[in-house]
Amino acid sequence: MSGPVSIKKNIEDLALEVDLKGKRVLVRVDLNAPLTKTEPYTVTDDTRLRAAIPTINFLKGKGAKVILISHLGRPKAKVVESLKMDPIASHLQTLLGSTVLKLDDCIGSEVEAKINEMDDGSVALLENVRFYAGEEKNDPEFAAKLASLSDNCYVNDAFGTAHRAHASTEGVTRLIKHSVGGYLMEKELKYLKGAIDNPIKPMGCIIGGAKVSSKITVIEALLEKCNIIILGGGMIFTFFKAQGYSVGKSLVEDEYVDLANTILKKAMEKGVNVILPTDIVVADKFDKDADSKTVSNDQIPDEWMGLDIGEKSINTFKEALSSCKTIVWNGPMGVFEIEKF
Repeated sequence: MSGPVSIKKNIEDLALEVDLKGKRVLVRVDLNAPLTKTEPYTVTDDTRLRAAIPTINFLKGKGAKVILISHLGRPKAKVVESLKMDPIASHLQTLLGSTVLKLDDCIGSEVEAKINEMDDGSVALLENVRFYAGEEKNDPEFAAKLASLSDNCYVNDAFGTAHRAHASTEGVTRLIKHSVGGYLMEKELKYLKGAIDNPIKPMGCIIGGAKVSSKITVIEALLEKCNIIILGGGMIFTFFKAQGYSVGKSLVEDEYVDLANTILKKAMEKGVNVILPTDIVVADKFDKDADSKTVSNDQIPDEWMGLDIGEKSINTFKEALSSCKTIVWNGPMGVFEIEKF
């Protein structure tokens, strides 16, 4: 079995080790692009799609059968018509100037049969991998089904999701012998390594995202490097609960409350300024039509949930970062998929 994706090897190294002509290469990309809100759904910002092109074109040029795998939005382990990959495939086809075979599923015998029929140097896009619960749970059986679509070749070029231990980012690497990074992954890691290993001080870091559990190692590592750490996203409510605040129906990982307290104490001991939002945009439900309002961080109503940071917090964060010479940002500050947040 293989371990995690090698950050020391990229697709050019893969091409030296394996004759890619005719080989099925599974490529994890981040094609989670914003779409129009009504049908026909079309891509409104293709930045992430364009970022994937160099890796795709390299593999095409080597004659590989390029099998793209990505998520789109948060379907929560069920099929959501508005989150199907069809508009992504259509736009990607335009960018590549060649056909992209859009498949109706991401696993199964029918998918495998269509992949086997692909011409050398062609591209296929699997259906939204998060339609299956096994993706985010990193289920070994689901990972095995994904891995079976490849000829022991895997490329991770999805830098934005690489920190998540999901089936398509971590699980498959345990089953695929040749697992390497793509061009985008390589570029981003070089930037990140330079910023963290040799930062120009003062250094500030913005850390967002839904869960503390997925950011613990990042936060602990940055306590050794940063002067300022700004926290946002869903994780903040675990920190608020650790401080004794009521968080209503906001996302909280109760098993990490004590650890959140420990992190705050460590930061104080090391002289690191950890800044949490002072005002929160709350809503009565997780929905684009929800009622919302801004409240202070210790005044979240019992039946409401926090979904974004407020304007006062934004201004505070700006002021805190204004003196920093190096800034690293990882994760969103709120529910960016819904416009009002």
